[in-house]
Amino acid sequence: MTPERENKFKRVIANRQSDLTVVFENVNDPHNISAVLRTCDSVGVKEVYIIQTIEKPYTKLGKKSSSSASKWIDIHWFFSVKECMTEVQKKYKNIFGTKLTEQSKSLYDLNLVESTALVFGNEHDGISNELIALCNGNFLIPQVGMIESLNISVACAVSLYEAFRQRTNSNKYNSPMLNDSELNEEYKKWCEK
Repeated sequence: MTPERENKFKRVIANRQSDLTVVFENVNDPHNISAVLRTCDSVGVKEVYIIQTIEKPYTKLGKKSSSSASKWIDIHWFFSVKECMTEVQKKYKNIFGTKLTEQSKSLYDLNLVESTALVFGNEHDGISNELIALCNGNFLIPQVGMIESLNISVACAVSLYEAFRQRTNSNKYNSPMLNDSELNEEYKKWCEK
């Protein structure tokens, strides 16, 4: 490995945000998740959760649209909403779903500096009632157009970059969130890829 590559690994791992994640429920098109993984990598998301309770679940993602981002992010697959959310609730304080309700807050009113999981549903039906009941808040992305929704990969990118903006302003990228042992473990894992 070249010194440049080694330094890049260490720099990127040091910026991983261990308290920011994304949860997907029954996203129909694996290419949408792959596209989101690129955004996750770009803002330092360390892990994502994918729930597949559909009749024919998939467990492979499009490499072309992820640009190999899936190599650098831990992906946790679940076939049960409850099992997934039990794990998410252990690690993340705020779990915000993208369900349009009377109580939904603007994305820009959320505190995304705190430990946060952002939950996105499938392209047609959104988040299931079972999953939204396990979230502790809902949000919407403000819009002024006729169509009241964004493609899931765009919605996720907008949301993650708002988190990135808030976290940058709060200096969360100035020092590693992982301890020395975790940094070394992650570095070894990346070297094996």
